[in-house]
Amino acid sequence: MRIAVNTRLLLKGKLEGIGWFTYQTLKRMVANHPEHEFVFIFDRPYDPSFIFGKNVTAVVVGPPARHPILFYLWLDWSVAYVLKKYKADVFLSPDGFGTLNSSVSTCLVIHDVAFEHYPEHLKKSHSFYFRKFTPLFARKAKRIVTVSEYSKNDIATRYQIDLEKIAVSNNAAHEEYVPLDWATRENIKKEYTDGCEYFIFAGALHPRKNVVNLLKAFIRFKKRNGSNMKLIIVGRMAWNYKEVVEMKNEMPFKEDVVWLGYLDVQELAKLMATAYALVYASLFEGFGIPIIEAYKCGVPAIVSNTSSMPEVAGDAALIVDPTDYHDIADKMSQLYKDESLREKLSKNALQQVQKFTWDKAAEILWDNIVLCQQASIK
Repeated sequence: MRIAVNTRLLLKGKLEGIGWFTYQTLKRMVANHPEHEFVFIFDRPYDPSFIFGKNVTAVVVGPPARHPILFYLWLDWSVAYVLKKYKADVFLSPDGFGTLNSSVSTCLVIHDVAFEHYPEHLKKSHSFYFRKFTPLFARKAKRIVTVSEYSKNDIATRYQIDLEKIAVSNNAAHEEYVPLDWATRENIKKEYTDGCEYFIFAGALHPRKNVVNLLKAFIRFKKRNGSNMKLIIVGRMAWNYKEVVEMKNEMPFKEDVVWLGYLDVQELAKLMATAYALVYASLFEGFGIPIIEAYKCGVPAIVSNTSSMPEVAGDAALIVDPTDYHDIADKMSQLYKDESLREKLSKNALQQVQKFTWDKAAEILWDNIVLCQQASIK
């Protein structure tokens, strides 16, 4: 079987949620199935570390797909051309983008449809493209894979798609995320927070991540507790971040907020493992990888009550209303004041995270690729 793959989000030093899913699952499938061929389709020069085996052929075709018009040109012309040229049996697209200009059987990974719930959080051009074309891609695909039961039901309901066509392949955490010993944690705190305990948030900064309410909650927490606790925010400024920047510069206790931008996984894993707790009060997530990254380190979380997050969090988190920063602050205070609660949640975290592995995710994705091939033969 020859599987062509949309690998445009395999970007060295810029792997985020969908990029990590692509990286982790492809790496395993290439290794586990050397008898099959993979054609990785990039929209720009690629890093050689992404060519995971001798059974991978890399193809670069433009234009770089970073705008809706370029999405269309790349998918319906460049990608369609590659699928025909290489006589692909299956097209795997891990970023939710399909092509309408090819008859090759498609396995489409749709991580979430957040753009349907919060279209105002994107540029109008991107929101229009996602809302117009994602239903078409989804209905044309032979199989759809998503990352949570919540997203499965959301996609099926919104696009009138049979649940039997959709499989769930959960995300997992990188192997770098492990608990650290006391001495190592103390050294990390000295380096980043002058030895103080800290809450942590990790993720690209845009409106859906709800960072403004997190900062408001932290201000309230500081006023109520008089604590030297700090807040570390890890992630690049993605889009529509003006209000975040304004708060960063003008908020009370701004000296207690550490902004670190995008970090490589090795550094982020150390910071996550040293945190007092993760605060992840996002408005909407198809999964929420930082939750299980924290759990893998034995770090408890404060997590939103929306979308997939309670499903992923299990009984290792305190649940909050992300629209109510008072609630977020109250849960931060509760965890800060109750060390026995934190210890209980930490133990639960190490148990909950065992449900999520990249090996299982890759296996489920592969099974659906095979189903796509079988559907194209019939």
